[in-house]
Amino acid sequence: MTIEQQAATSRLGRFFPPVALLALMWVVQLADAILPGSFSGLGIRSWDPAGLVGILFAPLLHANWPHLVANSVPFLVLGLLVAAEGARRFWAVTAFAAVIGGLGTWIVNAPGTLTVGASGLVFGYFGYLVLRVLAPGRMSHRILYAVVAVIVIGVYGAAMLSGVFAAGAGVSWQGHLFGAVGGGAAAFVGRRPVRAT
Repeated sequence: MTIEQQAATSRLGRFFPPVALLALMWVVQLADAILPGSFSGLGIRSWDPAGLVGILFAPLLHANWPHLVANSVPFLVLGLLVAAEGARRFWAVTAFAAVIGGLGTWIVNAPGTLTVGASGLVFGYFGYLVLRVLAPGRMSHRILYAVVAVIVIGVYGAAMLSGVFAAGAGVSWQGHLFGAVGGGAAAFVGRRPVRAT
């Protein structure tokens, strides 16, 4: 393999994590559909100390197939945009969105409420992509980030706002809001550029 081929493979490798994570969500949903019982009990159960384990598992779990399908496209699109900066940056933003989104949901939601789904990560990626333009960096990168932010807001902005202000049954506006806060926090904490891996 030539040096150019190795470099191209390395550049493409940064996009593997969001694809692999989405594939894992589909495998988990399939297993949940086939096996007896339900995995949803591993989600975030608000105000229950044992429910904190859901911060790790909730993004992989979905209430049903339509729930997973609804999350899949925005997760993949926004996740790939984050992963364009490298696999380490993708995992860092994912961790911020999952932990801050999960803790916020656990604290703010009504006691005993069970929350599952990857939408907190989706909102986290959205928050990161929109707010990273404010983080210091080279001007050429900031212009590119601004262009990406405008496109992301144009495509997903209305859906994200309605998701944060949703009051319907079965919609965790808390997970959406705090996921976005986590992604935004990642944009400021990760001010120094991370080299693509």
